[in-house]
Amino acid sequence: MKPDEPGSRPEWVMSRMKSYCALQERCISEVKEKLQEFRLQPRVESRIISRLIGEDFLNEERFVRAFAGGKFRMKQWGRLKIIRALARKGVPEILIELGLREIGDQEYISTLKKLISARNKDMKETSILIRNRKLANFAISRGFEPELVWDVLNFRD
Repeated sequence: MKPDEPGSRPEWVMSRMKSYCALQERCISEVKEKLQEFRLQPRVESRIISRLIGEDFLNEERFVRAFAGGKFRMKQWGRLKIIRALARKGVPEILIELGLREIGDQEYISTLKKLISARNKDMKETSILIRNRKLANFAISRGFEPELVWDVLNFRD
């Protein structure tokens, strides 16, 4: 049986990978990692990835937009944390920039203010300097830009 004939192992793997990609948006590195479980030859893996792209099961631009928007809106990650996560997945810088366009500036600043406000309510610290330092560290750890965090903290209502 040839590798591309129906009923062959690569076709079975292709079917599994279509299901994997249909479940949620995936990037190429996630698909490559999943394909390693099947111990296929590299050229067969490449053909499967090419077919997934050709049949629009795999689209890195769509993945980046969904990832950036989802991490920001659901987990309230800042841009820096999103950039690092996408870079670890091997996503090209130009696509990362495209994905960050999913996050509007007003929505971004509003989310940062809400995060800081919510955290501020939970703090018992009385010193304003220590309180602001802790709030800044919290927001920066969420991936928000330090300059923006300090601007928001210095001009809080």
